[in-house]
Amino acid sequence: MDWRFAHPWVLVLSAIIPIIWGIAYLRERRRSGAMSPVISRVRAAGGSMRTRTRWMPSILKSLALLLLLGALARPQEIVGNTTSQRDAIALELVVDRSGSMNDAVVFHGKRTNRLGAVKEVVELFVLGDGGSLNGREGDLLGLIVFGTYADTLMPLTQSHEPLIEALRAVKVADDEREKATSIGDAIMLASARLKASEDAMKSQADDPDFVFKSKAIVLLTDGENSAGQFTPNEAAQLAADWGIKVYIIGIQGGTSQVFGGLRLAMGNEVNDRKMTRVAEYTGGKYWGVQDIEDLAQIYAQIDELERTTITINESTSYRELYQPLAIGALIGLSLATMLSATVYRRSV
Repeated sequence: MDWRFAHPWVLVLSAIIPIIWGIAYLRERRRSGAMSPVISRVRAAGGSMRTRTRWMPSILKSLALLLLLGALARPQEIVGNTTSQRDAIALELVVDRSGSMNDAVVFHGKRTNRLGAVKEVVELFVLGDGGSLNGREGDLLGLIVFGTYADTLMPLTQSHEPLIEALRAVKVADDEREKATSIGDAIMLASARLKASEDAMKSQADDPDFVFKSKAIVLLTDGENSAGQFTPNEAAQLAADWGIKVYIIGIQGGTSQVFGGLRLAMGNEVNDRKMTRVAEYTGGKYWGVQDIEDLAQIYAQIDELERTTITINESTSYRELYQPLAIGALIGLSLATMLSATVYRRSV
């Protein structure tokens, strides 16, 4: 059992007990010196049980005082005192849902589209797979999707189940006006969300110097920036100014169309050089993925890169232990007073 004294300095006062005993001893010596020869001879001849145990009230008073000082020092059992280390960051997950994400792929032996494969890997990135993906427990995660427009589906939260439900509901844009790719706007929105959350935390904590230990954006796309108000370079500059890293995963292959039963690539493929420049400008990294099966490996690398160990002091509670000491002091003092007034009462 871990315990402590809330006011340990009180125990210093226990040093007065030997002083009290010393004063009592000197007073007794003076009384003995003033005794008549008759009393001295009686004492020399031996005394009764009462005279041999006349120190009992003093001992009881001393013990009572010691117990009282111990109670005043407030011994406490430490309950729930845990200082743990946990990996925690603020992370925006940004997923492309433009028209090209509807291209068919075979992922883990089953036929799906690109978005379906991405959603499955991102879910494992958040919750963990018991292997290379450890999950993001304790992290602040947000979800943004984009086609022609970027939209926030889930603000930064530590409640990951609602985020996963929102992710599962994401579908490829079916309106022609929403099938383009606005990478710059998506990075800009994700950066603004991270900055706004950090500012809100500063206000809540009443700490103007508060900052997230780490802020990052993980963006997945399969095309070139073709829409939006901001270019990826402009968005990267803002992210870098706010200390936000951008990690980009580009699924190679571009868009495709079916002609005569054959699916042919139609361009708009991810520009590796541009995306590398955008990511590295912020201190992040870019990966080009040829095989959809490699997505999990890329997310596992990001999982390892974006882990910042911080110390979290969880709330500590205490259980008071002074009651038995206080009760013991009361009993001892009462018993000493009773004995002094009866058995060991001095005659005048």
